Amino acid sequence: MAMLTDEMLLESYHMATELNLDREFIALLLAEIHKRDLNTSDSSILH
Repeated sequence: MAMLTDEMLLESYHMATELNLDREFIALLLAEIHKRDLNTSDSSILH
């Protein structure tokens, strides 16, 4: 996870939730997002 930029992490999280991927995978992404103190609702970072 450390190799992912904040932008890539947030994009991965949003795509994983859109595609209804495994909940454990989404939870892993979300844990890293919280660890970095990022905001998942801020879509202005994406694209």
